Amino acid sequence: MIQAIAFYIFAAIVVLSGALTITSRNPVHSVLWLILAFFNAAGLMLLVGAEFIAMLLVIVYVGAVAVLFLFVVMMLDIDFAELRAGFVRYAFIGLAFAIGLAVEILIAVGAWSAGTLNLSARIAPMPDDMPNIQAIGMLLYSRYLYVFEGAGLVLLVAMIGAIVLTHRARGGVKPQNIGRQVARRPQDATRNTRPPVGQGVDL
Repeated sequence: MIQAIAFYIFAAIVVLSGALTITSRNPVHSVLWLILAFFNAAGLMLLVGAEFIAMLLVIVYVGAVAVLFLFVVMMLDIDFAELRAGFVRYAFIGLAFAIGLAVEILIAVGAWSAGTLNLSARIAPMPDDMPNIQAIGMLLYSRYLYVFEGAGLVLLVAMIGAIVLTHRARGGVKPQNIGRQVARRPQDATRNTRPPVGQGVDL
């Protein structure tokens, strides 16, 4: 009974905050409503026993993605009148994409339901006493190890590419010479003086 009440509370807040994320005129308010939706979606994942996905929603989406959106929106000088004009201009294109996405979801659900295997055969067999995180770890580091390492390699290449693209030569900047810094002696960098009382140090 308590789980059913918690489910309806979390689900109602997720739907309401998702709708407010889309309809809010202020982008900062939209990001805050999005963060609320992520938190309540994490609560729904806890109810079904998927604590790993709940942790990802809180740590990755709320702690990184949504906060990044919030800081980017707050730092940018956004012209809200221009945004509304663009919304009206591309409303039909967005509606067409939304209808296409809804059709794809319906086709995917229909294809899943029309499969020859039953639902119990599609689920990976795991012991009932094994936690969800341990089960995911066993599959991730055994059966899907190479896929997991490939995904990490792709992210590493993307990170290196972003660093290379942003690390361009700038004029008027004094570069750092690490060799000269390491070879510098303490007596060349400091000077001991004994100034009289009431007088400063001569530079």
